[in-house]
Amino acid sequence: MEFKVKIQRTHNKFINKFEINQFITNHVSYEYNNIDEAKNSKLVQKLFYLPFVKKVYLTPSFISIERFNIVEWSEVENEVKDLIEDYLNDKLDVISENKITGVNPISIYTESTPNPSVLKFVSSKLIIDQNLEFNNIDEAKEVDFVKKLFGFPFVKSVYLSKNFISITKYDIKDWGEITSELRIFIKNYLENNKIEINKVQKNQTEIKLDSTSKEIISILDEYIKPAVSSDGGNILFESYNPKKKLVKVILQGACSGCPSSTITLKNGIENMLKEMLSGKVEVVEAING
Repeated sequence: MEFKVKIQRTHNKFINKFEINQFITNHVSYEYNNIDEAKNSKLVQKLFYLPFVKKVYLTPSFISIERFNIVEWSEVENEVKDLIEDYLNDKLDVISENKITGVNPISIYTESTPNPSVLKFVSSKLIIDQNLEFNNIDEAKEVDFVKKLFGFPFVKSVYLSKNFISITKYDIKDWGEITSELRIFIKNYLENNKIEINKVQKNQTEIKLDSTSKEIISILDEYIKPAVSSDGGNILFESYNPKKKLVKVILQGACSGCPSSTITLKNGIENMLKEMLSGKVEVVEAING
């Protein structure tokens, strides 16, 4: 099967993700800050020969590259895509097994979100298999990782998703002052610990729902959640009132408290549900989680 690479822009303008249609490592991820660290990967060394490459994140299914601010991605991303595709299709080893040290490092990089108070920390490793939001340390008493995040005085709330963590900060600090500290903590914790979720969360599928509510959830899952997730947030179905034709949804993560999300998401969801469920929905009410 031929390797194909898809270019994926991220919310961090300096980082591009190059998604690959097959696994390229044996469920192991690596982070490289320079060519000397890439002795176990000829592919990564080739990438560092490109003068604009600052950092490389190598994962089983994609390669993320952070660039220096000397070119724009639009000028060079196709060159990178072709380099990766050509290398993989030449059937060359991505990782030299005899160089592997047994360490399984995790890559963590940040992406900005539409909410200036929220930053998204993306992991190359699966974090949890569900979406959870914590608004204070009391809610996090069952989850050691989140409890430790609340130990940072500038952390206001935490949203966990499958491969990212959205952190909302208080205004006492700028992101430039705290991003590195948070990134290092998250990376070290995930490399050495598994996040244990002891508290069972209520699943929407376990709640008795009418047919229209099920249709609404299906539309949210298929059309809305992927876009919202890319912005570091989540949207949950809360309720449907057939008499008022009213849908209530809960905004989580970066969407919660975002200056623009309540209006933008409400209008976007409202228009879509009106169109797809004609006559059943008139108003969508967005609630911050």
